[in-house]
Amino acid sequence: MNLTLRVWRQKGANGEGKFVDYRLNDVSTDSSFLEMIDLLNNDLESKGEEPIAFDHDCREGICGACSMFINGQPHGPERGTTACQLHMRSFEDGATIVIEPWRARPFPVIKDLVVDRSAFDRIIAAGGYISAKTGSAPDANAIPIAKQDADLAMDAATCIGCGACVAACKNASAMLFVSAKVSQFALLPQGRVERATRVRNMIDQMDTEGFGNCTNTGACEAECPKEISLANIARLNREWIRSNFVLG
Repeated sequence: MNLTLRVWRQKGANGEGKFVDYRLNDVSTDSSFLEMIDLLNNDLESKGEEPIAFDHDCREGICGACSMFINGQPHGPERGTTACQLHMRSFEDGATIVIEPWRARPFPVIKDLVVDRSAFDRIIAAGGYISAKTGSAPDANAIPIAKQDADLAMDAATCIGCGACVAACKNASAMLFVSAKVSQFALLPQGRVERATRVRNMIDQMDTEGFGNCTNTGACEAECPKEISLANIARLNREWIRSNFVLG
């Protein structure tokens, strides 16, 4: 297939960016989206031009590094799919594909399609963990956990922190990300010791980073590659209200 790629190019965080058009021919429909960009970069390097900078790591839909807007949608047109798992058969021959970085103030552009998502790391550092004794792993059946709670916790834990929820939200809210991280611990006995301070600290850090408030439009869930449920945001709100009674 033959494509026109309209790619955001920006040399640095303080530089002015712009869209640049490229033609790419003979792309296999079985190629992944990132493999297609690899082909474009090979072509650019062969011409002595600077390749397009973009984030990637596992290319298995696990790490969340492949964060980019594709034709105005985070991770592209396929629901529940990361950019690295998106294949070119999802596009028509002769199509024009617009590729750009996340557009959110807490995710400043580093170069081209690469943004700084370390704000998420700081939110996790503020409370997204449990305190546990080191040593050998305890017996798996030592603490009984209801299956429904275990399933919900695992569903929340599938969040890969890619930032699609922020990119999709008109307020650049990180509520879905934070709620998933709070939920996976709040639902399990191991996480309940610090549940009040956890939710308070993580939300405070989220506000400090400059993320907006939830818009209740559901764009975050619709664009999340792991289809994290909005029910987690409701749980986050309940945990926040509870923390006010516990901590004052």
